Amino acid sequence: MSLIKYQVLVKVDEVKSFTKAADQLGLTQSAVSHAVAGLEEEFGFRLISRHRSGISLTREGMQLLPSIQRIVRSDEKLHQEAASILGVTGGSLCIGVFTSVSRHLLPQIIQVMDKKCPELQIRLTEGNYEEIEEQVISGKLDCGFVNKYHSDQLTVTPLIRDRILCIVSPKSVLYNQTCISFSQMEQEPFIMPAFGGYHEVKRILAENGVHPKIRFELMEENAILAMVSHHLGISILPELVIPGNITPLKAIPLEKDSYRTIGLATSTHPSPAAKQFVAIAKQVIGNGVS
Repeated sequence: MSLIKYQVLVKVDEVKSFTKAADQLGLTQSAVSHAVAGLEEEFGFRLISRHRSGISLTREGMQLLPSIQRIVRSDEKLHQEAASILGVTGGSLCIGVFTSVSRHLLPQIIQVMDKKCPELQIRLTEGNYEEIEEQVISGKLDCGFVNKYHSDQLTVTPLIRDRILCIVSPKSVLYNQTCISFSQMEQEPFIMPAFGGYHEVKRILAENGVHPKIRFELMEENAILAMVSHHLGISILPELVIPGNITPLKAIPLEKDSYRTIGLATSTHPSPAAKQFVAIAKQVIGNGVS
């Protein structure tokens, strides 16, 4: 069976559109439709469900998708390995990212990657730690930025330690302190980061026996800062997500330095392009952390 049919199905699922899939693959819409129809005829059941709001995979299509994605990624890896033998890193590299990485770390890494591997097409997918980990394990992503994580299905290269700071407003009794104790944090209303990528906040609080008086849980850091600026509570956030100037708010260290460790996750047998990206990330950011 032609690999292009698998590539078409993966792309149609990714963009949820035959037209967009055709444009991104350099095919006609008719060719995309025929590819999907050919797969459906060969397998003996429908793969795509069409409805008013668009298209989606059928239950059977969803069952097959992980295996088809692995085939497509294996083919990509094979071509990368062949290119690396010739001293050329080509093909594509799919990377999972989250906001603070995209804002502070990724641009410099990609600049260097573009110079060393100009033929490589880099694709970015946004998500939280758990989503990125799952997609690297499934083969949908070549690599992804995650919190320090231990899994026998992943190799994680630590890159940077990101300090966790307490955010307070001028009306907080903690405003003029140089550091804040965990016991003090229990005395004020607390704005809890609720996004999946911030579960290290809950971990730090639990490890130090802190039971904050949670008033709100919010996913977006700008919304959290807005709540604090209106004197509705305090919060704690990783330093990389905090804007450079939050005046009149303050970001104050905790009494016990706490960090999240950002690393790059790959499969246990990464593609040549993923290996190169990890090496460049370490070079740009530093020598990594333990």
